[in-house]
Amino acid sequence: MSSAETIGTDAHRADVVVVGAGPGGAATAAYLADHGLDVVMVEKAAFPRDKICGDGLTPRATKELISLGVDTTGWQRTKGLRIKGGGHTLQLDWPESPAFPGYGMVRTRAQLDEALARYAESRGALLHERTSVTAPVRDGSGRVTGVTAKRLDDAGRATGETVTYRAPVVIASDGVSSRLATSVGRPRRDDRVMGVAVRAYYRTPRRDDYLESHLELWTRDDRGNRILMPGYGWLFPLEDGRTNVGLGTLDTTSAFQKTDFKDVMRRWVADIDADWQLEHDESAGPIRGAALPMGFNRTPLYADGLLLVGDAGGMVNPFNGEGIDYALEAARLGAELVAQAMARPTDAGRERVLARYPAVMKHELGGYFTLGRWFAHAIGNPDVMRLATRYGLPRTTLMRFLLKIMANLPDPAGRGAGDRLMNAVTRIAPSA
Repeated sequence: MSSAETIGTDAHRADVVVVGAGPGGAATAAYLADHGLDVVMVEKAAFPRDKICGDGLTPRATKELISLGVDTTGWQRTKGLRIKGGGHTLQLDWPESPAFPGYGMVRTRAQLDEALARYAESRGALLHERTSVTAPVRDGSGRVTGVTAKRLDDAGRATGETVTYRAPVVIASDGVSSRLATSVGRPRRDDRVMGVAVRAYYRTPRRDDYLESHLELWTRDDRGNRILMPGYGWLFPLEDGRTNVGLGTLDTTSAFQKTDFKDVMRRWVADIDADWQLEHDESAGPIRGAALPMGFNRTPLYADGLLLVGDAGGMVNPFNGEGIDYALEAARLGAELVAQAMARPTDAGRERVLARYPAVMKHELGGYFTLGRWFAHAIGNPDVMRLATRYGLPRTTLMRFLLKIMANLPDPAGRGAGDRLMNAVTRIAPSA
């Protein structure tokens, strides 16, 4: 177990403090503990707790969970993606390659996040739940050397107890708002795409091992007339007889600020094919929404002792709104750099290693995120989206290629022509 040191009754010292125990934070902590470092995770809520998400895990995310060593026995597996739009339905299996498994998964965030947090604990990280970070601790040069926090009771109210965590490196994995990053002068970038998603859980008698995506959101107005709304919808099946139903849209659409997407979802669900027979699972809560920070929308990803992982760094795919796999990738790559840095005998040597993190992440994802940003702006035009749906969906070969692009599943070895094309375009695209 970790030997993170308690200093007095209100302070802790460790090698690394991780703020936020979602997928990115928990995976980072697990990797760091495996590297032999003393790690403390600080989480505002208590597990299990819900997060707004589609719950879908592509083969890219599945690969990362395998690399992390998490036991996914019993998790709902998916064979591929069913796409509906323009009067067409196309069912595509996930492409299998030496780089990625040929299956994805679906897991509620309440289940996934707790599983990853407990896994990090099992590797040796310390988890402090019901602990809300209030501010960074900084030294005279402005470097982040820890955080202050307050303890919360079961109802989420402050107990009056405060605590300080100190470490040479602090990881911000505290979500889209990332109050920690914002407090040190790293606000969200306005030149990056933002999305919004709403979702709820529904019971259904239907059993399915394909994710279903609707590229058109048909709803009905108060007179019963069918109307087309901006955005896309999804139905992601769970193993317990429910499905995660949601819809998302981008701020590149003209209707972004004018639409009540929760109302759109209610109308869309009522208009979905009758064979789903959806019944809202009231026990799982109402339709809820969340923002999707895309394409590295907060930078720098590292500076002055503070490293960003996951939504805190805007690591959501602009092609499909997926963020879990990129949080897990950042955890793996960031933890390796932190471990290497902590092995350096001088502060200057450690800083040189940590300063590589932004370049490493941009090398891995920068070109791809730029392509995604261009794509997001293109489909923000409803005429472009309508033409793409009408003429693209009937072309199976084209759609298989687009599935690889949108889920970021190219074979790095470039065994196929499509893989080689995607790898080449990603390399020459400007880094996000």
